[in-house]
Amino acid sequence: MNKNNQAMNNYNTDFDAIIVGGGTNGLSAGCYLGMEGKRVLVLEALDKVGGMASSGYLIPEAPQHLVHPCAMDMMSMRVHAHVPRELELERHGFKSIELSPGYVYLHPDGTSLVFWRDRQQTAAEIRRYSARDAEAFLEFMEVIDLFLDIALPMMRVDPARTNLMTKLKVLGTALKRRKLKPELMALMTGSAHQAARERFEHPVTISAMCALTGLAGDISADGGGVYYALLGFLHRFGVGRVIGGMQQLSNAMRARLEELGGQVMTSARVEEILSSLGKVRGVRLADGREFTARAVIAACHPKVALEMVSAGEMPRNLLTRIAMAPANARGSGPLKVDLALDGQISVPRFEAARGDGVDLRKACLMIGTEEAVLENFAASARGEVPRLPYITMVAPNSVDPSQSPPGQDVLYIYPPVMPVNPREGWDALRERVADQVVEQLSEYVEGIQGHVIGRRIEAAPDFTARLNTVNGCVVHIDTTSMRSSAMRPAYGLGGDTLPVEGLYLGSAGIHPGGGVNGMAGRLAAGRVKRYLAKAGK
Repeated sequence: MNKNNQAMNNYNTDFDAIIVGGGTNGLSAGCYLGMEGKRVLVLEALDKVGGMASSGYLIPEAPQHLVHPCAMDMMSMRVHAHVPRELELERHGFKSIELSPGYVYLHPDGTSLVFWRDRQQTAAEIRRYSARDAEAFLEFMEVIDLFLDIALPMMRVDPARTNLMTKLKVLGTALKRRKLKPELMALMTGSAHQAARERFEHPVTISAMCALTGLAGDISADGGGVYYALLGFLHRFGVGRVIGGMQQLSNAMRARLEELGGQVMTSARVEEILSSLGKVRGVRLADGREFTARAVIAACHPKVALEMVSAGEMPRNLLTRIAMAPANARGSGPLKVDLALDGQISVPRFEAARGDGVDLRKACLMIGTEEAVLENFAASARGEVPRLPYITMVAPNSVDPSQSPPGQDVLYIYPPVMPVNPREGWDALRERVADQVVEQLSEYVEGIQGHVIGRRIEAAPDFTARLNTVNGCVVHIDTTSMRSSAMRPAYGLGGDTLPVEGLYLGSAGIHPGGGVNGMAGRLAAGRVKRYLAKAGK
């Protein structure tokens, strides 16, 4: 009998809180409730915890090449560094390192632009192309700083609470720098592409900004200027990577939860969130077993969660509202290709052009001109595979050699913008598009063609099937100004109460949104703590 099945036989069936989904938000919620002495059960449908924050040896032909099927780098948890600190994850094996440099843009002409942690260094990179652009960049960072100083405090609190002191602090920040208000409003209401075009003149600068912000969403969409928060996070917090792979983070969270007395059950798919007379009472698994609890946190996609609630318990209008919440709504989503190589990649053309000895192999490489990024979004919206390359790529083992055999690379290839529902269908296109991506990438990076041991490919339908998300959307609900704070995932569903008493949402589909950080789980745990205290009176 394996450890998991043996543990299953020892489970109680009654808990203070049951958490549906063992990703980082579910585990985070469980840990925070465990720290309050609550009896917690986490149920995960897959055979291990982690969800999008997982890793494993997933290429049969390459059993020693570690693959990250979804999230890999850690920027978001560095933004919210209090979470791993509060959960004491280092005691349970979680270790990370900062990457330097973090992101590097490669232009077709052989030049490159490094996004350093230090903004002055980044400005110096830009100055190689345009002195005006370098000054414009430093001025732009003042606007981005203001945006972060307003947004970050609000990201760290529950939007359903009054948060008077936080709001006063934010107001003071805004008043102090009110001269920047016009530029801030232009950034928040305009598109990311508009912001780049307004400020910069050199094609390398503009293309680098488009390639970076395209990671967050459609650069031509109004309101997408907020995607420059990525640039602010990069300079303020840097980019980190988990030593030993992302699974180590999830395993550390599980270990902390179990240390606190919480229980975790894997290969346990929840079929129904049981509710009667408007009050949650537990869950029923696909195999028929039932567990009871005074509260349930759905740490899965909000649509999936609410549709699991017992029939007739959720109002029809809210089920319709969440079903229509945008998830890759503009028709684009990422493609993921993992390659195991029998050698190592290099970028000699770009390193020679720089001549400064910077090892570009260790960074996240971004390929995609302004034209290419725009073309990728437009083509995907039409259900067509883009023609021009817009690709990000990392060799995770370049900074953590434990992730592959000596002298061999494992590549994490991530074209951010591909059609969610291509006209020909992904079953017909999957292999052909992967070939196209590898060919395009090989024009920039040497050591790929002829060195592939094996590969793994996932498109939007694969993300949906494996991760139980909607439309392949890895952040659950699209990031827009109308889907933030208490409006996330939708009006009437982002507060601290739902029509079913004792049921709470706790995934990337609620405030503060996507990213590996555990903040949504932390927020949900706080709501459950208050609910249980009130219910116990």
